[in-house]
Amino acid sequence: MKKIILLLICLIGNFVFSHTINYENVVLRHWSIEKEHKFIDGSFMMYKNGVVFIEDANNAISKVAFSDLSNEDQKFVTSKNSWVKNLNTIAPEKKESTQSILDYKFWLILLSLIAFGYNIFTISDRKKLKFLYPVLFLGILTSLYSFTKKAMSTTDPAFLTSAFVQFASTVSTTYDANFFYVNSTGIPNHTMMVGISNHGWQQQVPTSKCYINASHWTIPLNPVIATTPVPVSSTHFLKGAIAMAVNGVPIFNYHTNTGVDSFTDGQLDNYGGHCGRGDDYHYHIAPLHLITLGQASATLPIAFGLDGYAVYGNLEPNGTAMTTLDANHGHYGTNGVYHYHGTASAPYMIGNMVGVVTEDANLQIIPQPQGTAIRTENWTPLAGALITSCVANANNGYNTAYTLNGVSGYATNYTATAAGLYTFQYVTPTGTTSTNYNGPAQCTVPNLGFDEVAFLDNAFTIYPNPTSDVLNIKLRKDINEKDILGVSIYDLKGSLVSKTSDFKSNIDIKNLSKGSYVVKIEFLNYLISKKIIVK
Repeated sequence: MKKIILLLICLIGNFVFSHTINYENVVLRHWSIEKEHKFIDGSFMMYKNGVVFIEDANNAISKVAFSDLSNEDQKFVTSKNSWVKNLNTIAPEKKESTQSILDYKFWLILLSLIAFGYNIFTISDRKKLKFLYPVLFLGILTSLYSFTKKAMSTTDPAFLTSAFVQFASTVSTTYDANFFYVNSTGIPNHTMMVGISNHGWQQQVPTSKCYINASHWTIPLNPVIATTPVPVSSTHFLKGAIAMAVNGVPIFNYHTNTGVDSFTDGQLDNYGGHCGRGDDYHYHIAPLHLITLGQASATLPIAFGLDGYAVYGNLEPNGTAMTTLDANHGHYGTNGVYHYHGTASAPYMIGNMVGVVTEDANLQIIPQPQGTAIRTENWTPLAGALITSCVANANNGYNTAYTLNGVSGYATNYTATAAGLYTFQYVTPTGTTSTNYNGPAQCTVPNLGFDEVAFLDNAFTIYPNPTSDVLNIKLRKDINEKDILGVSIYDLKGSLVSKTSDFKSNIDIKNLSKGSYVVKIEFLNYLISKKIIVK
């Protein structure tokens, strides 16, 4: 009887946790470098700042100017650029999920415990059973609890990085075991303020904010589903951001502090943003323009809620049309992880905060950085004003022109020194008034340059490549094994096929099918990826 019970448990475990994996084969392209009259056989690695990176089968990387490629290769690079970004995107990995009382795994485990208890009851000394009852009872309670606790997902930092890296020139990111951090100045690379109606402008202008280092934005990597999602309404989250756009611009509640819809009330510019009382630019609706402008991928998140869940546009992550949304303005994806969607109508992207967040007495989510106000006046809406332009000047500032009741010649311009002296000019048709303000010094978002990327990319070598049985990893002499958090291998569909919790110099890959894979070595604040071929 004991053997039968043990065999039953093994069969159940194998049935519950088994899975299948699919793979793809690598294909090398024959590139034509017309200017140098030569050819390169390799795979497209990335395209950045006018340079195409091509990697051959031996992991040697060639850098070729985009303009030097043939017309056919240029078209290929253009069409495959977004595809490569998706290729290096690892979907959020489900750590735990909410289970229904009808889940087949629950019943299988419960039946196993009952069978185990029956077996013990029939073969044990009846006098000793009183000691076994508490053990069996505790096992059943533990199983029930494991199927009823809150759902929690673990998001791979590489997944978030793939969304923000599209704006690497103005945004940088780091992470640790619990949070993903975003550095930015809050200034987008599109026109601001134009389009605000004649009763929506409160005389603010965009100023650069130092959302960097200790004042960076924080996104949870281990989001937890809330028992009762808190609504994004006229009574919650009225101050501060509820999400972060992938271009580094914070996104606020679409309700104003008076409870009205800021978009339908005409308070937002052509891209759904405006400046607050601290002269800080932010959005109030989903940044769908990032996709329409071609700045962001249509199948990657355009933002992340401060609860840790992604916000997509009108497509699902797999490229299909958006499916029906729930009351929170999102749904669970095919990977079992929740995500939101942005739309053109209210609530625009987040109806309720699905993830657990902390709202303080000021009705804002904490933690989040605070932008430093430069001007001390209490500016109010300027009735009859229409902003006609907002253009950056050569002195760290902006020139904002507007008409007042149809009369032109009005402007609010400012310049700023590196040390933080801000000079504002308030222009009217009859004259100009200048006022100086002391504010924060100009800051620069920390970014990885090509030299630094190359330094990190050379942190280790993989050999042999192609390989068939064992993968060897050799670290550069100045790299300490203790600095490595783990080594993971993914197939080209983004499925995890192997993972270690620390550094391994030799990894057995005999069980992998033929094809190409991505090896990712994780350090504390960055991730290095290399491709391998299993033959």
